[in-house]
Amino acid sequence: MTGTYLDISGVSIEFPTPNGPFKALDNVHLKIQQGEFISLIGHSGCGKSTVLNIVAGLYRATQGGVILQGKEVVEPGPDRAVVFQNHSLFPWLTCYENVRLAVDKVMKGKSRAERHEWTEHNLKLVHMGHAMHKRPDEISGGMKQRIGIARALAMQPKVLLMDEPFGALDALTRAHMQDSLMEIQNELNNTVIMITHDVDEAVLLSDRIVMMTNGPAATVGEILEVDLPRPRERLVLADDPTYNHYRAEVLKFLHERHSKKDVPQTPKKIEAVAHSNTPSTPAKKSVAA
Repeated sequence: MTGTYLDISGVSIEFPTPNGPFKALDNVHLKIQQGEFISLIGHSGCGKSTVLNIVAGLYRATQGGVILQGKEVVEPGPDRAVVFQNHSLFPWLTCYENVRLAVDKVMKGKSRAERHEWTEHNLKLVHMGHAMHKRPDEISGGMKQRIGIARALAMQPKVLLMDEPFGALDALTRAHMQDSLMEIQNELNNTVIMITHDVDEAVLLSDRIVMMTNGPAATVGEILEVDLPRPRERLVLADDPTYNHYRAEVLKFLHERHSKKDVPQTPKKIEAVAHSNTPSTPAKKSVAA
């Protein structure tokens, strides 16, 4: 992975309120390479969803902006597909029809046969080929999220944006969905930005974890590079000292440093420890994201 694919540059945003402007984000910088999996993590109200909405084109930054493959993001578009915590499926349509809506939108020049084949392909990609003719009220919450992901992937987005996509699922279903997402990302090598409150999820899935400071005027506090080989197996990683060191570093930021005014804005790469009983090593600065 080389070069900047998505550039979030100097982004600040203010919202009008009866008491004057509210500054939600202040000078957010983030450079993302093609094929990277980025997690945004931080306490509620730290601006994670605002960052995602600006990348999606749903909000316009007050200052700064977003460049995707050399083109400024000024409005929503099919090159940035969003998966929300709630599945947002049309209940009167089958799973196939929900995905087909997106396919018809982005493949207008293709034949009906080609669109049908692409719809089925994406349903099978998320292991939902068996339920394509069921309606949302006939399937589980995890299955609904799979359909939502299939619909997003069917648009062939340059960036997949995910706002706590597994937050409403039970622990076992969430684990299955995380494994499926890793499998899909490994196959497609797509660029993903995901919001999560789950530290284990962030470490398991991510190439980098972007830790946000508390709002108002939230910004990037630290960026943790997760240097774990892929494919990743959760059961193997559970006892891995490197995994647990990364996990501890995120928890340390969230619980000890997130509200301090002097949180450094220069990203850092955490050095992995060789043994689980080795004290945490000092952070080593990396190239700024």
